[in-house]
Amino acid sequence: MAERNALSLGITSRNYLFCLFTIVSILFILSWFFVLRSTGRPNFIDHNLLPNSKFLATSDNRGSATHSQNEVEPSIGNRSILVDAEEQEEETSQENAKTDVKCNTNDIVLLAQQKENKVVLKVFMYDLPPEFHFGLLDWKAQGGSVWPDIRSKIPDYPGGLNLQHSIEYWLTLDLLASELPDAPNAPRSAIRVHNSSDADIIFVPFFSSLCYNRYSKADPHQRKSMNKLQQEKLVRFLTAQKEWKRSRGRDHLIVAHHPNSLLDARMKLWRAMFILSDFGRYPPNIANVDKDVIAPYKHVIGSNVNDSPDFDSRPTLLYFQGAIYRKDGGYIRQELFYLLKGEQDVHFAFGSVQKDGIKKATQGMHSSKFCLNIAGDTPSSNRLFDAIASRCVPVIISDDIELPYEDVLDYSQFCVFVRSSDALKEKFLINLIRNIGKDEWIRMWQKLKEVENFYEFQYPSKEGDAVQMIWQAVSRKVPAIRLKLNKYRRFSSYAVRSDRGVRSVPSPNNFW
Repeated sequence: MAERNALSLGITSRNYLFCLFTIVSILFILSWFFVLRSTGRPNFIDHNLLPNSKFLATSDNRGSATHSQNEVEPSIGNRSILVDAEEQEEETSQENAKTDVKCNTNDIVLLAQQKENKVVLKVFMYDLPPEFHFGLLDWKAQGGSVWPDIRSKIPDYPGGLNLQHSIEYWLTLDLLASELPDAPNAPRSAIRVHNSSDADIIFVPFFSSLCYNRYSKADPHQRKSMNKLQQEKLVRFLTAQKEWKRSRGRDHLIVAHHPNSLLDARMKLWRAMFILSDFGRYPPNIANVDKDVIAPYKHVIGSNVNDSPDFDSRPTLLYFQGAIYRKDGGYIRQELFYLLKGEQDVHFAFGSVQKDGIKKATQGMHSSKFCLNIAGDTPSSNRLFDAIASRCVPVIISDDIELPYEDVLDYSQFCVFVRSSDALKEKFLINLIRNIGKDEWIRMWQKLKEVENFYEFQYPSKEGDAVQMIWQAVSRKVPAIRLKLNKYRRFSSYAVRSDRGVRSVPSPNNFW
């Protein structure tokens, strides 16, 4: 009996040990299974058998790529050790090919848009009374109409130096023309809309430069000039409009091209976008390159349409004619006059528009290789655009000048820039100009011919002229305006509660 019990106990023990060994073995295999799964080694486990294997593989690859990039980035030379050169070159060429295709696609889309005559900028224009625009040209409204019938007759703009600041005249005509049923089919950069909610920009058709030129002097029996009275009326009109209240003027466009135009109202309308000739008489909190648009002057010298790139046919090397003694930054003119007056092939003389001044300047610029554009009372002058029309390579000596469309146009291709401090050094300027050879001058002359249309004001406007280029410059500002307006409106849809009751959320003071 005892032997039988011992035998039974031995069998039970062996069965228990066998089960224990089996369980431990299973647990050991399972542990290795999970370890191999976590390491993701393809030699042992097929990832396709695991759930979300594709996502995991992608994540692992991204992680390893990022890790390798972080290790290699500090030293470009180490890339040849970690990455096969031929493989890298192949990947780079593939990426470049994709980029080229993308660029070509964008170009094709852009050309297609131009061919389809798609509108770039939608402009709402106030129907201001004629006293603010064409009434200043002695146009008389008929039948209660605010605007002249430009299909029958266009009011003339005064000539001479008045024309150089006539920007608002051409922009207004272009918007009116966009509504004509028989408008030209050429691609437009802007079109007028009559619902301000649909507009990208709100245009204020006030002929501010003309108002200054004609009506800035007060009559003996008047306390204020008509120019100041018109500015006061304009401020009252704008600040009462729903469009102005909606954005406090931030999406409004006002032309003040003459440096002295809108001199009183600009302090109250500073949130609007200005079209200016430069920032010479504006503090940066009123006007700056981020908010505003620089437009070219309308040149008063006729275009040199029959010109050819004949270096030797222009006997004058360097040309300047104008006011020599100027205030503010214009002192450099008189300094240069004394530095250059002894040079035989340099024309540096006093001149004005009186008598036949424009005719003489036209002949002088058309027969000169280089034309000086020197800072005067303000950083810019019409002389630059007269030089471009004459295909006389501009030499710009104005440290604070801002140039039209410079965000898309490289002026160094057709202009020579000289710092004022360098220009005042003995023989520096003349030696610099003399060292520009014939081939280089011809290259710059050809570039002038390519870009000269960008500075032509005309009606009707044509593709790529000054009117279209200005509208395009305005349209490039619109996304920034929209971004700031959207941020401004974040908390304007509800009110905050205070001790005095419910009040609107105040607008931020630092918005522009």
